[in-house]
Amino acid sequence: MPRASAAEAAATARRILSVAAEHFSAHGYAAASVDDIARAADVTRGAVYHHYSSKPGLFAAVARAQQQEVADAIVAATEGSGPEPALRVGSHAFLDAITAGAAARVLLVDGPAVLSWEDWRRLDADGPAAELRTGLAEAGVAAPGLDALTAALSGAMNELALWLSERPTDAAARGYAHDALDRLLDAVLGS
Repeated sequence: MPRASAAEAAATARRILSVAAEHFSAHGYAAASVDDIARAADVTRGAVYHHYSSKPGLFAAVARAQQQEVADAIVAATEGSGPEPALRVGSHAFLDAITAGAAARVLLVDGPAVLSWEDWRRLDADGPAAELRTGLAEAGVAAPGLDALTAALSGAMNELALWLSERPTDAAARGYAHDALDRLLDAVLGS
């Protein structure tokens, strides 16, 4: 049997990753099955393990991809903005991106439990938290308190995202969440 080309193998890995994100989001890590993911991706269980070595390895890859998507949404939203508007727009982009699709469940519910706490924190620090820290620095937050404020605001925004994701049918919840975020940012920026 001929081997798949590198392009075909990469496409298969992306398809598995996409299907796995949907399954982890819909069922949670514990209930998601590698067999179900393989079947939905139209590959064998062996193909899943070939590309991701284990269920925890697959979950870690999904978490990295979700974290990158959130960070990319922040960067895209802030392009061309001044420092304070970028901090505000980027924070709102974070809230919208992390509550869309698989991100909230994967990153905020299962992520800290499935990945080690240290790995989860490192993943956040390399993605959205790094963007937040940059935004705060560019908005004028001085170095002695920069890391503490980044941690506090990041934690508050993660909690707000969890609160919002628990209310998928509440039409007013997104507005309340964005209003709460604006109040936090007003306090941070002295507005």
